[in-house]
Amino acid sequence: MSFRTTTLRLAGTYLAIIMVMSLGFSLVFYQTSAAQLERQRPPSEAGREQEFHFTDHTVNRFLERRATEARQELIAQLVLVNLAALAIGSVVSYLLAEHTLRPIRANMHAQTQFVSDASHELRTPLTALRTANEVALRNPKLTLAEARTVIEANVTDATRLQTLANTMLGLLRHDRSTVQLQPVALQTVVSEAMNLVVTPAQAKSIAINDTMPPLMVRAHQQRLVQLLTILLDNAIKYSPEHTTITVTAESTSRWARVQIIDQGIGMDAATQRQIFQRFYRADQARTGGLGQGYGLGLAIAQQIITEHGGKITVDSTPGSGTTFTVSLRLAGRQSTR
Repeated sequence: MSFRTTTLRLAGTYLAIIMVMSLGFSLVFYQTSAAQLERQRPPSEAGREQEFHFTDHTVNRFLERRATEARQELIAQLVLVNLAALAIGSVVSYLLAEHTLRPIRANMHAQTQFVSDASHELRTPLTALRTANEVALRNPKLTLAEARTVIEANVTDATRLQTLANTMLGLLRHDRSTVQLQPVALQTVVSEAMNLVVTPAQAKSIAINDTMPPLMVRAHQQRLVQLLTILLDNAIKYSPEHTTITVTAESTSRWARVQIIDQGIGMDAATQRQIFQRFYRADQARTGGLGQGYGLGLAIAQQIITEHGGKITVDSTPGSGTTFTVSLRLAGRQSTR
């Protein structure tokens, strides 16, 4: 069933509710008004002030005719009111149905896009795995060394599949879960994240310096560590060797802002608008082959900061490095820096 059909059905339900209420009020109003007309007494005193003498029969006929005309006029007015309610209610019902289904439509589109992108990402290592094995099976003169090479390639592809599956499952868990926030020492979180990226940083001779003031933020410690690890890992991937990554923080009256500044390749404005989308990866020609991955890390980072009620922004210039800024709520009263 298309969302168009669903929207029309929901709008029809809303309109039916509106019309039942409108007709119900109209019926009650008509019955009350009709009863008032029936209880009208003849204007006996008014008849004496006029030249014409009315008999009781004439007065009754006059009152009946006036009551009938009043009822007919009342019915006509109520019909017009209900027609107006039908017209206005149709528009309002459709707009309300659109508003109700908009987040559902967005979620369905995101899920469909996620499944499509995930299928595409899974297809690549699976294809490589199958092709390598088929070639090995068709080679009657396959040596032990060649077989070992094929097996090593299989293990590499299987590891990539496992990493991708774990990353996607983690992203889905973030979509469905809620977090309990509590006061967390920002210095502790940054230190944990830095320890997790020591190996890739050392492999490229990249130094990570931090100048962290003693700040307490409201956060889920492990997820905040994951967030900062993603940003540090991203900085390492897109930075050339023998460069420096700097982690700093400052606070305002209500917020702590953590900045991760690298000396990497940077990115243009178009890339900055898309980097938090799932499975988005920068053009390999622009990155020079740096930063091989699945394009899920920054999407997870965005989801984590959303759970915390914070914000993550990026400021970058091609060739001049990138700065990611993470804004988190301070825990309790802390001085402005």
